[in-house]
Amino acid sequence: MKIYSTAEYVLRLPEGHRFPMEKYRLLHERVISSLSLDEDQIETPPEATDLQLSRAHDWDYIHAAQNGLLGETAMKKIGFPWSKEFVKRSRLSSGATIESARQAIREGYGINLAGGTHHAFRDHGEAYCLFNDSVLAIRAVQIEENIQRGLIIDLDVHQGNGSAAICQGDQSIFTFSMHGEKNYPLKKEKSNLDVPLPDKTSDREYLDQLLIHLPKVIELARPGIAIYVSGADAYAGDQLGRLSLTKQGLRDRDSIVVEYCQSHGIPLVLTMAGGYASNVLDTVDIHYQSVMTVMSRANRSIEYQT
Repeated sequence: MKIYSTAEYVLRLPEGHRFPMEKYRLLHERVISSLSLDEDQIETPPEATDLQLSRAHDWDYIHAAQNGLLGETAMKKIGFPWSKEFVKRSRLSSGATIESARQAIREGYGINLAGGTHHAFRDHGEAYCLFNDSVLAIRAVQIEENIQRGLIIDLDVHQGNGSAAICQGDQSIFTFSMHGEKNYPLKKEKSNLDVPLPDKTSDREYLDQLLIHLPKVIELARPGIAIYVSGADAYAGDQLGRLSLTKQGLRDRDSIVVEYCQSHGIPLVLTMAGGYASNVLDTVDIHYQSVMTVMSRANRSIEYQT
């Protein structure tokens, strides 16, 4: 089983920028060292093509994004300065989720050490998201592998508003988002199922809600593939999260998702999404837990290392 990652996930940002770009390098290094992987087991993804991007985004938006024509207001909403490197990074991350979906169809699981850019809409980006990798990946395998229905399990602390908006009216993709009720975005879109959570939600309260709703989601969605937008930002120590989950609670969350998908024979793709802990190593710990939960299911010979 290959894991998709690249050094180009790490984008050079202006000094003082709040996005923890370093987490991608640290996660990459930790996964390699802890699993004793060779570099050739970490696959550099291809960039998503214009055709692949057009399955979720307008052609005018793709052209403007590629050529730096979005304008200052649009880029401010995205939160990163425009650069060729930023566009390439976004294409690579989307390509990685597409490749992970192809692998999941073949082997049961796929992992992208980035992705989860769920705030990207058809015609604009928001909150560090340029292209919507989850929708792109599902639509790719729907066409290539004759997958009829896809599911986005979005457990990032922020609602997957872009995914919900793009998939409005598309009965072949079910969007499920469990998120902070009072957190970004203030104006929520309508997912197929939204579960808003109050500030300070604890492990027990969170896991109870997940155990109530996830079985119903799987029954309703009847998916041939699921994209798991995991997120590390429901953590109690996250600066943007407002929930109160522990690392153990988040590990239990991951286990529930993986176990339900496995028991229903659903190929599963893991993406990282957000994480803004005051100590970046806490975010890396949580992403790493998610990776190890999937890896330990995919290969029972791998011992879970904390």
